[in-house]
Amino acid sequence: MSGLIFVVSGPGGVGKSTLVGELVKHDPELWLSRSWTTRERRPGETADAYQFVTRAEFEAHIDAGGFLEWTNFLGNYYGTPQPSPPADKDIVLEIEVDGASQVKQQNSNAVLIFILPPSRAEQRQRLHVRGDDERKVDERLRKAEEEEPVGLALADHVIVNQTLDHTIVDMLEVIAQARRAASIKES
Repeated sequence: MSGLIFVVSGPGGVGKSTLVGELVKHDPELWLSRSWTTRERRPGETADAYQFVTRAEFEAHIDAGGFLEWTNFLGNYYGTPQPSPPADKDIVLEIEVDGASQVKQQNSNAVLIFILPPSRAEQRQRLHVRGDDERKVDERLRKAEEEEPVGLALADHVIVNQTLDHTIVDMLEVIAQARRAASIKES
């Protein structure tokens, strides 16, 4: 991998998928690595949101060393396959905090952008809107309480996702800054 790695992380319901989808639309130099998961597709979720696989398929890929990072999150596996981006593309990963930590350990130059919700009430609402039932919402909010201190400690940049447009502008600026810094190092 010759390009930069941008890791977008944060607790469930902060809008990571939406943000990353918009980033890739706005920046043709970004390549999204599609994560694998063993969880069921949510109602209304597109088939390409993840590579949905069985537990056996995921575990076989673990055994084969096929993941850059992986974790068991609330009873389901999530992981990033070893990326193979097109030439001259930077990688963007949308992953959980545990995965972000693994990526940073392997690549200290990875740029970690930690996304926070504007409030717990808004996070709860976003989780409901995406189709999580009350039990899942409560699990994800409890998990957020554990993840946030870790994510904040790991992060190179922290952005509160108040509105999509403002958050995208902030994230694009982080990416531009990282590219400028990388080009200075190369000079």
